[in-house]
Amino acid sequence: MPEEENLTVLVVDDEEIVLKSIGNYLEMETDYNILTFNSPVQALAAIEKKEIDMVISDYLMPEMTGIEFLLKVKEKYPLATRVILTAYADKENAIRAINELGLFHYIEKPWDNEQLKIIVRNGLERRILMKKLEDTIRDFESSQTQLKSIHNRILKAFV
Repeated sequence: MPEEENLTVLVVDDEEIVLKSIGNYLEMETDYNILTFNSPVQALAAIEKKEIDMVISDYLMPEMTGIEFLLKVKEKYPLATRVILTAYADKENAIRAINELGLFHYIEKPWDNEQLKIIVRNGLERRILMKKLEDTIRDFESSQTQLKSIHNRILKAFV
């Protein structure tokens, strides 16, 4: 897992003012790498070359919805924390996003910058913990396989 200052947050919103506002605020207030795109298609192309830890996506964009975009991100980076940003307080879509995406948070526009910073920090902490859990499970499974192999060799030696 990268060091905290090497964590990368991807922000995608078709409104340039929103993109600049969030991007500039996070760059000034955090040590994270911030990538911003006003096109979900361009963002998807960019993450083919650059690993991300968290993504904040607008819900309604011209090329695809935030849910469609985040589903594609989830395929590529299943452990990346996913957040929807929307001007539309639509509970039905929030529930759909939570169920389909394992959404971490749903932020309504206009947002509070301090709350946004807390959501980003908590979302990245979640990402770090999920990675540690995945590594621990992998180590456990490897140890279990090794123990089975040793057990089988002992049985063969004495049977």
